Amino acid sequence: MMYKVYIFDLDGTLLDTLTDLAASTNYALREHGMPEHSVDDVRRFVGNGVRKLMERAVPDGADNPLFDEAFATFRQHYMEHALDTTRPYDGVPEMLATLKSRGCRIAVVSNKMMAATQELCQHFFPDTVEVAIGEHEAEGIRKKPAPDTVYAALSALGVTKDHAVYVGDSDVDIATARHAGLPCISVLWGFRDRDFLLHHGATTLVTIPRELCELT
Repeated sequence: MMYKVYIFDLDGTLLDTLTDLAASTNYALREHGMPEHSVDDVRRFVGNGVRKLMERAVPDGADNPLFDEAFATFRQHYMEHALDTTRPYDGVPEMLATLKSRGCRIAVVSNKMMAATQELCQHFFPDTVEVAIGEHEAEGIRKKPAPDTVYAALSALGVTKDHAVYVGDSDVDIATARHAGLPCISVLWGFRDRDFLLHHGATTLVTIPRELCELT
């Protein structure tokens, strides 16, 4: 078997979270008198954590005097509505079950808030995802594309990076895998398209989830 440990990104890789992220973003903007954005705008804003999402969505970003209030509103709304429309991509639960049946170890590493990451994984993948790590509050644990949370996931699984692979849908994921010293599989059903991923260094791409099982 080529890979025995799979570290997955969450948003755009396992779960289609875009509609709920856009709804919470626009709710926060609306509450603070700021212009809203289309879902496609939000698609371009995601990938570097929710604070960066809001920095991109709020006029003048973090320099806006209302930024902290808008960000707090987003966080509260999203924690209450993260399951409104979010669903696994077609074929993802079956793919994870197949990998687990082969003895593979599975973790999720996300730039999403820790509480939301763990809640979503427990809700949708309680029998397959062993470790779920989001934006880390511990001092010195940097978010992706730094490798820190990937290393934390490997440690929590009790494994080394030998025979491990990172799976994601974005340029941030490609960089994360590179910094962690892992091969990267880029998925084409997520938030970024083939040309974008190739431009940012993707080398292995899959079009549907079951192809991940065929690569093993």
